[in-house]
Amino acid sequence: MPIERWKISVSGIVQGVGFRPFVYRLAKERSLVGFVANTSEGVAIEAQGQVAQLDDFLGAMRREAPPLAQVGEIVAVPIPLRDDGEFALLHSTASGPVSTLISPDVAVCDACLAEFFSPPDRRFRYPFINCTNCGPRYTIVERIPYDRPHTTMREFTMCAPCQREYDDPADRRFHAQPNCCPDCGPQLALVAADGRLVAQRDEALRETLLRLATGEIVAIKGVGGFHLAVDAANAQAVNCLRQRKGREAKPLAVMVADLSAARKICRLGDMEEQALTSQERPIVLAEKKEGHGLAEEVAPGCDQFGLMLPYAPLHYLLLQGSVRTVVMTSGNRSEEPICIENHEAVQRLGCIADCFLMHDRGIHLPCDDSVVALQAGMIRQIRRSRGFAPKPILLAGTGGMVLGVGAELKNTVCLLKENHAFLSQHIGDLKNLEAYRVFQHSLGQLATLFEINPALIVHDLHPQYLSSRWAKEQNIPTLAVQHHHAHLAACLAENHQAGPAIGIILDGTGYGSDRTIWGGEVLLGDARGCQRFGALEALPLPGGDAAVQAPWRIAVSYLHAAYGAALPDLPFLADHECGVILEMVQKRLNSPLTSSCGRLFDAVAAMSGGRQTIHYEAQAAIELMQLAGGELGEEVFPCEVYEEDAIAELSSVSARTKRIPSGCMLKISVRSLIREVAQAVQAGMAQNEISRRFHGGLVAAFTRVAEEARRREKISTVALSGGVFQNRLLLEGMNASLGRAGFKVLMHTKLPCNDGCISLGQAVIGREALKKR
Repeated sequence: MPIERWKISVSGIVQGVGFRPFVYRLAKERSLVGFVANTSEGVAIEAQGQVAQLDDFLGAMRREAPPLAQVGEIVAVPIPLRDDGEFALLHSTASGPVSTLISPDVAVCDACLAEFFSPPDRRFRYPFINCTNCGPRYTIVERIPYDRPHTTMREFTMCAPCQREYDDPADRRFHAQPNCCPDCGPQLALVAADGRLVAQRDEALRETLLRLATGEIVAIKGVGGFHLAVDAANAQAVNCLRQRKGREAKPLAVMVADLSAARKICRLGDMEEQALTSQERPIVLAEKKEGHGLAEEVAPGCDQFGLMLPYAPLHYLLLQGSVRTVVMTSGNRSEEPICIENHEAVQRLGCIADCFLMHDRGIHLPCDDSVVALQAGMIRQIRRSRGFAPKPILLAGTGGMVLGVGAELKNTVCLLKENHAFLSQHIGDLKNLEAYRVFQHSLGQLATLFEINPALIVHDLHPQYLSSRWAKEQNIPTLAVQHHHAHLAACLAENHQAGPAIGIILDGTGYGSDRTIWGGEVLLGDARGCQRFGALEALPLPGGDAAVQAPWRIAVSYLHAAYGAALPDLPFLADHECGVILEMVQKRLNSPLTSSCGRLFDAVAAMSGGRQTIHYEAQAAIELMQLAGGELGEEVFPCEVYEEDAIAELSSVSARTKRIPSGCMLKISVRSLIREVAQAVQAGMAQNEISRRFHGGLVAAFTRVAEEARRREKISTVALSGGVFQNRLLLEGMNASLGRAGFKVLMHTKLPCNDGCISLGQAVIGREALKKR
């Protein structure tokens, strides 16, 4: 049999996941000689032996890869033979361009848990147990290659037993960078609200369990930052947390000990259970069960709980006490990013928490819990963060390096390199200095980890967004992209579709090219260019952003648009002083026009007797959806569709997209829907029936516009994006209606449909612009 030597390069998530010892074992089993090493580009291998054994060696790398590894491209080329005596594991090298990937933070594995609960084991009940198959990654690494000196674990010198494990290729902890034990690793400490040390190590944990049981609020440092924790069955404790945090009504996430406990609280299908127990361990939104036993204050007025299972060893210890169900909400004050530093937590959370359970392992980058939900037959992202970031989204094509800096709300940033889109963790709302600092830090981290120097920065068309202002301050060319065009491009890119497509983009706010507020749009195009084919009718928004918090104001404005000054006699109007609002819309005082679908939901909710003022985003719309009981029904509110002025071209970086479709722009009449709702309320129709007919009316109207777009332009693919499609009833209704009409429907699965996907859309539009240049 011929003997050859191959130089093999492996890309993907292949560092810090046990890939090198895995390769070492494969080579030994096949009597190969050579070496394996980590490099900035991934894993470098030279293997020498019989050709059949080398072929089998390459195949086994994909077939049998370690649990956390994601093998990308494997390239093998013949090189001259060498006189090696064995197969060796070499130290990492940092030469060459970076093209390797970093694993997200993942839940503690079963092998570590078995040791964790075994009294004879030296890591029995040690809160920081980990191995190459589990534990922190993204939140502790500072640069590539992924070695201990490049992580926050460099502060801890391994003891002799840990070092032996780390150096042994046959051990599960070989080159596990966070490897440690009670003798050499991080430790727990309980600190009072004023920063005074209360207890350490095991005593800190015992005292924490006692305090949770007596109703105290404990700030707990986890993998990606602090949580605020209370007993989920203690209504007084939950209310106290809400009052101190300034989170009056928004649902709080709950951690339960295991799947059995989760089943007692929520109705769970197979897909939801798989998501709960996955290595990512996201928060899963699931329907409440009767008799769940939790305080109603955990998720007031909501038919779902956000459930998660333990993912860090410390969580298992916290749930071993008398409190078996714990509220675990982000450790921050309202509108601020999550705390990651011990001193920062005492400073920022001292007015909320009664005490702090801390540890001394550093967190380099904050990372909130991810949130998912079962919608339209698939688990879909609501917030993509811990467990998923910075795992790349694979793109269909390649091109230049581009940076998309996202929107203002639910901000993420995205860097394109070759066929990879690297999205940051969820950063949040860029409305304060702390969030802006996390935005800048996250940008720097991604650029450093993956050695990306963008040729173009793409930002939202809105000139006042902090992300847009940051982009313009850089010494790099910039491109402004309309918000809803970015939504369309993101959905196409995620689904590996070039387009063109009909984009139905429904959300709350997006700065339009005509300087009005958009949010109920039908677009035609792709990443190369886009045109506005149709939209919800634009009506005044009295008070601008202030109206978002008071749906009754929007209802008054929309009723005025539908009926004039003589408003119909509806019960909700008796509770409000409408004169000022009417004057504002009549005189157009601080009343910008909006085609927002989110604001339409707010207006209908208020008109039909629902939420008049809100305490968190989309509260009125969520409650309106819940009234429908998961069904659209056969009857819908008829909704007029009419032609208005010429179709507006939003942007074009390709001559192919400059053709204006025949006919005029289509408008969906908001006035006609408002009149239907008003008449139903006056006739005494039940709120649940109003909700079903309203949802059905929207589905029918947008389907009609899509059919007209197909008739004119011969496009049969529809992309659904925008935060309103987090409404399960609307998403499933649109998907079913468009499917019956013969459309191919694209939806988000890897990224949220809300503004968390905007940065990807911006980046792929920017790449197309670079190609033209």
